[in-house]
Amino acid sequence: MAVGFAISLAPSAQVCIRAPSVEPMIRNGDMPLYENVFIARQDMSPAQVENLADEYEAVLAEHGGAVRKREHWGLKTLAYRIRKNRKGHYVLFNFDGPSGAIQEIERRMRLSEDVLRFLTLRIDEVDERPSVMLQARPRDDRGRREVRPRPDRDAARASDAKETAGEDQTPPDKAAAEETTA
Repeated sequence: MAVGFAISLAPSAQVCIRAPSVEPMIRNGDMPLYENVFIARQDMSPAQVENLADEYEAVLAEHGGAVRKREHWGLKTLAYRIRKNRKGHYVLFNFDGPSGAIQEIERRMRLSEDVLRFLTLRIDEVDERPSVMLQARPRDDRGRREVRPRPDRDAARASDAKETAGEDQTPPDKAAAEETTA
């Protein structure tokens, strides 16, 4: 497919240059698919972030687009400060729509003080599975480090354990029996 510029002279003798369409190639009459991630301010509640996402979804719908997948990734720490924020609420949209819908949603995100950053990419297909960010295990679920033996620390703990064992005269079985009867 040859890509070129069409030049025509208008009746007023001005030169008009028309560039080829920058609209992504549309296959089988479907609209192109996009992925949008935006970061909202940290001082917003999750309900406010969901309302903001609902607003952007409505904008897409009124301009002929449809959201195929939406995920709220939660409050995450930013790599660097953005407008005095160290954290932000991340929201992902996968949707299809015409270029006018993309331009309008990006315009509104640019004007919104609640949105710190956003990025819209064209994708080939929507993955219906949860994204990698939702599949990531929380920090608490990770395995603990194995404890390496430290002779200096272990010796001190052993001597402390012997001292406290000498102070407690009640055997553990009797102490448990006294607690259950009381």
